[in-house]
Amino acid sequence: MAAQGYAEGQSVNRLPLFDGEDYNYWKTRMEFFLQGLDFQIWSIIEEGDLVVLNNRDNWTEDDKKKISLNYKAKSILCCALSKKEFNRISACKSAMEMWEKLRITYEGTDKVKETRIDILVSQYERFQM
Repeated sequence: MAAQGYAEGQSVNRLPLFDGEDYNYWKTRMEFFLQGLDFQIWSIIEEGDLVVLNNRDNWTEDDKKKISLNYKAKSILCCALSKKEFNRISACKSAMEMWEKLRITYEGTDKVKETRIDILVSQYERFQM
């Protein structure tokens, strides 16, 4: 049962679900959710995976923690997406790559943004009452 028009609950424990609608709203909520959950996970999404230089046989506890956080970031992103959106990013190797692919898909590149702004400005200038 949806409360107040929302399909998912508004909770600090529940991931915001992205189904392809209203990307900017989801993106902002997801950033806040991830930062509140573990700021290091948000850093992985923004800056890339934590690097482990040792061979698997020589992993320290710190190395294992880094690997775990890398996978946790990817898992959280995957769980926050509908099946259609998951299929869009499923081939990505890192959480940062997943986030960037969603951003480019729904926001576009800087060139696309500039073009949209130019179109809106020209429409505004041509607007007549």
